[in-house]
This record gives sequence, C-alpha cells and structure tokens, in this order.
Amino acid sequence: MRIQLQTLNIKWSVFLKAIIFGFFFISPIYAQDLNKDINIVEEEYTSKTFDTENELKILSQLSSEISDPDKILEYSNLLIDKAKLVDSTRYLFDGYLQKGNAYSLKRELSKALEFYQMASTIAADTKEIVDLALTNITIGGVYSDIGNHDISTNYYEDGISQLRQLSKTSTDTLEIKKLEGYLATALLNAGDEYFKADNYEKALSYFYESSGLCEKTDYRLGAAYNLGNIGMVYAKQKKPNMAEANLKEAINILEEEGYYRPISHYLNTLSEINLDLNLPKSALDYATRSLELAIAYENREVISKSNLQLSRIYEQINKPVKSLFHYKNYIANEESINDIATVQQLANLRTEFEVSQKQIELDLERQKRKNDKILTYAFLGGMILVSGIAFGLYRRNKFISKTKKIIDEEKRKSDSLLLNILPKETADELKTSGKVEAKKHESVTVLFTDFKSFTKYAENSSPEKLVESVDMYFSEFDKIMEKYKIEKIKTIGDSYMCAAGLHDQNNNHAELMAEAALDMIAFVKKSKQVYAVSDLRFDIRIGMHTGPVVAGVVGKYKFSYDIWGDTVNVASRIESSCETGKICISEDTYQRIKANYMFEARGKIKIKNRSPLNMYYLNNT
Repeated sequence: MRIQLQTLNIKWSVFLKAIIFGFFFISPIYAQDLNKDINIVEEEYTSKTFDTENELKILSQLSSEISDPDKILEYSNLLIDKAKLVDSTRYLFDGYLQKGNAYSLKRELSKALEFYQMASTIAADTKEIVDLALTNITIGGVYSDIGNHDISTNYYEDGISQLRQLSKTSTDTLEIKKLEGYLATALLNAGDEYFKADNYEKALSYFYESSGLCEKTDYRLGAAYNLGNIGMVYAKQKKPNMAEANLKEAINILEEEGYYRPISHYLNTLSEINLDLNLPKSALDYATRSLELAIAYENREVISKSNLQLSRIYEQINKPVKSLFHYKNYIANEESINDIATVQQLANLRTEFEVSQKQIELDLERQKRKNDKILTYAFLGGMILVSGIAFGLYRRNKFISKTKKIIDEEKRKSDSLLLNILPKETADELKTSGKVEAKKHESVTVLFTDFKSFTKYAENSSPEKLVESVDMYFSEFDKIMEKYKIEKIKTIGDSYMCAAGLHDQNNNHAELMAEAALDMIAFVKKSKQVYAVSDLRFDIRIGMHTGPVVAGVVGKYKFSYDIWGDTVNVASRIESSCETGKICISEDTYQRIKANYMFEARGKIKIKNRSPLNMYYLNNT
C-alpha cells in the first residue's frame, strides 16, 4: 500500500491506498485536534447552522476527512472558490491538494497530477517547505502509478532531501518528531520504487532507515510493514532464512494489532520461499492460510496468486487434480470481474497472460527433468518401464495441449478487451513496445453529451432500471461511433465523450461528428416515442468544438486512453451551455461545416473561466 498525504490547515494526515504487487506501506496518522465527529460537521454545514467565520476551516476539514471522492470534490471546489475570494493561499493550497486526492481515489491520475502540481506551485511560492516536501512525495506516488520510474524517484528524492534539511535545522522537539514521521513515509515510498526497479540495496537502506524512524516514534504498524518490506527484498535476493524471519515477525505484529488484510500477501511469499526450499508441506500450509485470509478480506489479487501458488505446490507433490482445480480457480477469478469499472482494468490480462506463459515454460522444464529421469530408469530397468514412459509422455502432451488452449483463449480475450479500451493503433503500439507515446493532433472535433435531470431520475429509480436505460442509450451511441469511424473516449456518469480525427488524418472529421450528433439526437427522440411510458427516457444536450488535442495512454497496470487540452474543456463547457434537445457547436466547428448544414446563430455566449464564444445550433434540416 502506498501512502498518500492530505492536509488540513498546516497539519497533515495520511491514509492508505493499495498498489498492484502487494508491497505494503503504512505511516502514523497525525490526527487533527477536532472536537466534533465529521458527520456532525457535515450536517451542520449542509443545514447552514455553522459559524460562517470558520467556513474555510470547516470546508478544509470536510474535504480532508470524508472518504467519498465525489464529496471530496464537492467540498474542495467550494474551498477553492471561497479561498480565492478572500485571497487565502493557505486554504487554496488545501483545496488543490484535496481535489488531487479525490481524483487519485477515482484513479483519474492525470487530473490528480494537475491539481497536485498546482498545490506544489503555491507551496513553492509561499516557501512552505514542509508542504512542498510532502506534495513532492505525493506527486512521486502518482508518477509511480503511471509507471514513470525516473520522474517518480526524482520527486521522492526531492521530498526526502527537503525533509532531512528541515529536521537538521529545527529546534522544536515536537516538530522534529513530526518531520521524522513524514520522512519515514517518504523513505517507504521511495524504497518501493527502487524495489520495483530491482535496486535492492537502495531499497533495503531506505526500509531500514524508515524502520528506525518508526521504532523511534514507537509506531508498531510502521515497524511491521518495514519488516515485511525487508523480507520481500531478501526473498528477491535469494536469502530465504533472513526473508522468512522478517516476514514472520511482521505477521506476528500485524496479528497483535488486529490488522489482517496484508497478512495474506506475506503468507503467500513465505509459501514461495518454502517451495523453493523444497518444503512443500510448509509451503502448502502458508498458501492455504493466505487464500483463506484473502477470501475473508476480499483481496482479489492475493486470491489469484494464492490459487496459482497452490496449483504449483500440488503439481510438485504429484496431485494433478488439485493442481488443476486451483489453476482453474485462478483463471475463473480473473474472469469473474465483469462490471463496467473492471472492464477498464482488464487490459491487465495481457500481463497475466505473459505470467501464465512463463509459468508454462517452468512447468515444461520441470516436466522435462522428470522425463529425463524416467528415461534413465527405462534404460536401466528395461522394457517394463517403457510403457510407463509412454503413458507419462501422453499425460505430458495432454497437459501441454490443455494448458495451451487455456492460454490461447486468454490471449484472445485479452486482445478483445484491450480493443474495447484502446484504439487499435494504440493497442498495437502497446503490445509491440509495452508503452504508448503521447501524440499531438492539430485538428480534432470533440463531442460531449449529457442527459437532462439525470440526477433526479437516479435518486427516484432503481439502480437496475437506471443502468438498463443508460446502457440502451450508450450502446446505440457506440453503434453510431462505429458507423462514422469516430473514437469513443469514455463515459463519465451520464456523460458520453468522443473525438473524430484522431487516427484518420482527414479534413472531414467535423462533418462526420455533425452526422453522428444528428443521429444521436434522432435516436433520443425516437426512443421517447417507441418505448413504454414506464421506461426511463431522457432528453439530451450535445456540445461540439474543433481544435488541437494531445492523446495518449496513462497507467502502467490499468490502461486508460484519453485526450487532453483546451479543446476538451471548451467542448464540455459548450455542452453545459446548450439547450435541451439541441446540438451546440463552436465557431471553429461552424467554419468547417457551414456550407453543408443549416444553423441557428446564438451569438456570443459566456462560459466558465473564458471570454464569451460565438456559438451556433446545428439543425437537422
């Protein structure tokens, strides 16, 4: 788990996030000296029974302590707006930081990074070095999630250097203790980044230093996680005795503290160590307990790893039925994630497929050694063993054939799901090179849609009915995108976003988008006439704008194709200013298609954070 830092006034608190490979981190929570439960504070704020002189402080508290990312966004936006009115850089910093935290929780990392950078700029301008150091650490964590090791470690090292300097110059005992807690957190995160880069010596030095700071502040959970981290490094360095000692001590502390969720991961590592030491019974005990805890705490990643580990163990002790059972559970667990949010994560199947391939290579090598041994016995024992060898080869070939079919099917699913998430050109680049370079497109037409009164319907309708209705609309919109070769970017709640001109470098992308928009409007109108009155049907607004964008993929383990730039912001705001049932376009789009369509001029319309823009309504006749 990686640590993400939050702020309330000048004090900081921390909360935990999970990362992909089960390397765990934790830090002391420096809590606020608050007298009221956060739910009471929120109730007083929403009912307007609070002291208005403390509104900024209350908004800062709400945005830093509430766990719902949508509410964090709501309160941080209010905090930013009100801080600007009174020119408070302190609370403006808090607002930007909490907004970054909200987007980080929502896994919208590019947006999170944008607001963390804004908070960092304020900290640098106001020379608040503690804030700057901790923001650097937070930004380093975002770049780690994105997969940029070099930039991530640079930010971590900057934060560590700043905290070390502050600790040396401070004379306040309490301040020094607080800085040491922050430094322990930074060292844990940086150690993780060096671990992922296989720089084990650097990772160990940071984990040991962090461990000393946790011991100095008498923080047992922090000490437990450092022990576990050190054990993980020793496991990678093939030092099983040292690895096992540290991991067991970490597990003991976590059990005493009643913190069971990460234990399953450590148990699985202990199982791998014992299997390498040819101690299958101990390996089986650890892997079985790991699976039980992972299931109890719904840790899907460790459930998969534990099943895969059990499959390996049962294969080694010559129990192929149980081995295949756990291997099937491993595959089934990966396939069971099928909701909308998880579909965006299924690009990870490519990585899982590569892991499966490597496992099969190891299985084949192990089987080859067994066959060589059987052949030796055959030559020594005569013709009696020949039939046994033949049977063994038959079983081997049958196993290889079955496993290859599983892998081929998983690859087909992985490729299919990858094309659901990324454009074909981008998916091909990702599979070829393992990364995607960001590309600038000088002229692209971007479209946004939004349903009228969606929130009201959502509050008064069953979730099943709401999802069914939205899926009906978005499925038809997807067909329209395919018809005109337009790239769907993403859906955000009830909003649909797409772009034309990204991959086909032609000059008629604005016209294609106009045709698509007219088809979307026509379908929405038709759906209200054809379907029953009891069905959920909406009115729609559509906004379009043409201009330059940058397109690319963010994320290392959870890919997301997106576009950025002022063009995207303007298109969204044009949609927000549009009347229901109409298509509103900008001057730039109008100039490209004005010869082929009929329009209704709107004049200059004011939109958020920009000077008024000329807009037009695109008519369908």
